Amino acid sequence: MNRTITTVRLELRRPRPGDAAAMYSYRSLPEVVCFQCWEPVSAAEVQEFLEGLPDVAPAPAGQWFQLGIYERESGTMVGDLGLRTRASVEDQYEVGITVSPVCQGRGYGAEALTAGLGFAFEQLAAHRVYGSCDPRNTASLALQKKVGMRFEAHLVEAYPFKGGWADDVIHAMLAREWAARS
Repeated sequence: MNRTITTVRLELRRPRPGDAAAMYSYRSLPEVVCFQCWEPVSAAEVQEFLEGLPDVAPAPAGQWFQLGIYERESGTMVGDLGLRTRASVEDQYEVGITVSPVCQGRGYGAEALTAGLGFAFEQLAAHRVYGSCDPRNTASLALQKKVGMRFEAHLVEAYPFKGGWADDVIHAMLAREWAARS
């Protein structure tokens, strides 16, 4: 995807190989990895991840299509947003977002997630977009609600996570709900 998604303050675009150090700097923090499956051990591992990302949206079923989130004015990477489809339901996308803790509290998450939803519904013709979140990640839950995603479920001990079982809270939005808010 060569297209850049531009918002008032942000650009969402494909991460470049030179973004590995910036991405590692926030993706490796304990307060970030405690809620995520991927725990990169080095900038080189992030570099390898970025080089292996699919270049097309949507990515093949089950793979994440990743966009970096950058401040328009400075070009600083402040986070990343991913979308992935499930093999069984092609018009449904899971969305995930990570904003560097040093950049949180500025509204970047809501701005980027809203742009990601717009991309999914308007460019990818998604029927439904959902977010899966550990209920202890209260900031992520609040973000999903803030952008208009609707609570769907709280699944108890629904998936294996870091040697135990984790609950999973699902928020979602349908294409008709997106259209009604625009």
